[in-house]
Amino acid sequence: MITAKEIRELSPEEIEKKVDSLEEEFFNLRFQAKMGQLTNPLQLRYVKRDIARAKTILNEKKRTAAKA
Repeated sequence: MITAKEIRELSPEEIEKKVDSLEEEFFNLRFQAKMGQLTNPLQLRYVKRDIARAKTILNEKKRTAAKA
């Protein structure tokens, strides 16, 4: 689980890469869940929230960059 503070320290490009990797991880976890191989179902929720957190901060950074 990644914190908002850690995400805010990254550049927008790094955040986009992080979102891509989290989405790939989420896909793999969903696949494991459907196959019945997922050991911790809460991990799906955590990854989904990390994706949302990263996208929110990325949008904040883009809006502040557009204003400046």
